[in-house]
Amino acid sequence: MNHGASGSLVWTAKVLTLFPEMFPGPLGLSLAGKALENGVWALESVDIRSFARDKHRSVDDTPFGGGAGMVMRPDVLDAALTATVGPPGTPGRGRAIYLSPRGRVLDQELVKELAATPVVTLLCGRYEGVDERVLDAHGLEEVSLGDFVLSGGETAALCLIDAVVRLLPGVMGNVETAGEESFERGLLEYPHYTRPAVWTDGQGVEWSVPDILLSGHHEKVRAWRLAEAERITQARRPDLWDRYEAGKKAEGQIGKRGRRRGPKPE
Repeated sequence: MNHGASGSLVWTAKVLTLFPEMFPGPLGLSLAGKALENGVWALESVDIRSFARDKHRSVDDTPFGGGAGMVMRPDVLDAALTATVGPPGTPGRGRAIYLSPRGRVLDQELVKELAATPVVTLLCGRYEGVDERVLDAHGLEEVSLGDFVLSGGETAALCLIDAVVRLLPGVMGNVETAGEESFERGLLEYPHYTRPAVWTDGQGVEWSVPDILLSGHHEKVRAWRLAEAERITQARRPDLWDRYEAGKKAEGQIGKRGRRRGPKPE
């Protein structure tokens, strides 16, 4: 089933799944849904079961070597992938990804990479996973949402597509917003406040907006937001903070090497 208007300039997600009815799901709502309807991006959901070769439409079998669970068959998946994007090496095939807990963790840098790739194919596994041979034969990348296990790759695919679509031109109303969000500068996002300036909670306690945000001094506001983003990142994500600090040091070294000394005074 196809959703949206596909074309050479339209970012396209092709999702291979046993549950095509899960798509577009939440991607058909809000900004992503409007963009899909307007042809800013396109979605193709492919029913893997339609490529089964027996009357029972079997897509899985018992694992060699024994063990619990079932494994998705390589012949069925190969047929589905080949019919959807062609064999490996096909021009315009784009990037093919298997959503797996053992893959590269999805981060904002990878999201940007995928947003710059016209076609992204996502294979959603089920049961105990897929036969390793089809991953090798098709050169599928493995991508994970994090160190936890889902019932299938569909939920991960929805998250990945949502993260990419919001970066596409014409999807978000304020392009500056994306540049200030978490991970864009290697930092978590600073706190946000809105009206009323003084809010009284259900226990009668008054909570005020930081004075700096009411000052109208844009440079001071920017400095405060950066300081808050640094504080939160250092406290909550020391791994990100270490990378951020290393990046600043590297930039400082480049800046020093790039300076030219003027002539010595006589």
